[in-house]
Amino acid sequence: MSGIVKIITKYPKTFWVANSIELIERAAWYGFFMLFANYLTESSDLGGLEFTQTQKGTIMGVGTGILYFLPVITGAIADRFGYKKVLSIAFTVYVSAFLLFPFFHSFIGVFIMYLYLALGAALFKPIISATIAKTTNEETSSIGFGIFYMMVNIGAFVGPLITLLYRENTFYIVGGIIALNFILLLLYKEPNRENTDEPLGKSIKKIFTNIIVVFSDLKFMIFLLIISGFWTMYNQLFFSLPVFISQWVDSSQIYYFFSDHLPFFAKNYHVGNQMDAEFITNSDAMFIIIFQIFISYLVMKIKPLSTMVTGIIIATIGMGLTVYTQNVMFTLGAILIFSIGEMSASPKITEYIGRIAPKDKKALFMGFSFIPLFLGNVFAGIVSGPVYQRISDKYELANRYASDNNLKINLNLSKNQNFEAIAHQANLNSHEFSNLLWNQYHPNNFWIVIFAIGILAAISLFIYDRVLTSKKNI
Repeated sequence: MSGIVKIITKYPKTFWVANSIELIERAAWYGFFMLFANYLTESSDLGGLEFTQTQKGTIMGVGTGILYFLPVITGAIADRFGYKKVLSIAFTVYVSAFLLFPFFHSFIGVFIMYLYLALGAALFKPIISATIAKTTNEETSSIGFGIFYMMVNIGAFVGPLITLLYRENTFYIVGGIIALNFILLLLYKEPNRENTDEPLGKSIKKIFTNIIVVFSDLKFMIFLLIISGFWTMYNQLFFSLPVFISQWVDSSQIYYFFSDHLPFFAKNYHVGNQMDAEFITNSDAMFIIIFQIFISYLVMKIKPLSTMVTGIIIATIGMGLTVYTQNVMFTLGAILIFSIGEMSASPKITEYIGRIAPKDKKALFMGFSFIPLFLGNVFAGIVSGPVYQRISDKYELANRYASDNNLKINLNLSKNQNFEAIAHQANLNSHEFSNLLWNQYHPNNFWIVIFAIGILAAISLFIYDRVLTSKKNI
């Protein structure tokens, strides 16, 4: 561990300021995003908008996909106009989007607001990644990106814990959190960047020229496409898992444990005798906070591509198992397995691209590092949308059961009320009806889809490493 301490002392002030900005931004983002899937799809009497899983998949998949595509352009814009200026614009968009969001309830309105929010995130993302890349070197990059990823997950862990306490005011809370970055921006010093008086038109032309150059690197583009499979699987943590836990997993065991030993959590993070689904899912971030530096140290001297293959396999096993049973302890164990794989693979992806990026185009290439996230989110939207709706959505399966058994479906009721009405017609209570649907329609078969996607990505990356990679250190 003394080796870790020695490396940590080598990072400049800007490295730590950038990590602090990232922590706050992630707290705001995940404080909103972890709750977003259930907010979109939950029954109206439980505070949701009652969108279908397909509508949810479209908003979260396409919207978040665009968020991760735009850094291809915004990264280059940041290189041209300055990181600090673009960060200030990003935070302004963030705050205004969060404050406006609660006023929109239609599918189109919510979709448009999410796209506006995505613009703020797209302006922000490549700048911080490029700052970390520019303030680390070959010796310090592995631990540096491990620290960066740990900061991401501290924010991801703390954010939902705050917003779950004030669920009805989520958007205003996260708007206030992101506004704190205006203060940190005063301390942010741009890493080495060449100033230029080049005309705007010429700069934009150069941006698209650079994009064409990067797209012409076939080997790099194949790598990005393969990694999109990992992100498709990974994004089910936010797109599908909170919904699956809310609909199917019995978390009363944890609720009663907290009631007896840690009553604060039972009191503030529950619905009835069930813990909030987002609270359980949030354990992924907690595991990463605890273990990330240690995992990064273990894989520090291992080739990034080899580490990615192993990490993707482990993460795939974990994510597949999260939707396998109704037992919450099994779910938590599966999330731990997933987090170990995530901690191994995800920072190495960023590190790998940071290593191969030209020094004068760090933000541009870091922008391209988000292409797999763009594709991964679009594909994840399909998986968590129409695929999840057909295989696993509890309300959809209840309606299917009603149709199969000539029972009445009342579309004038909320989702939850209609579910209870069908259960009553079947002479069952809600819990018994959920178990009947579980045993008859097997919604946990969704794990097969997740597993297939992740394993395909791991096998493809293994082949890529053996066939297309020539550098021994990557």
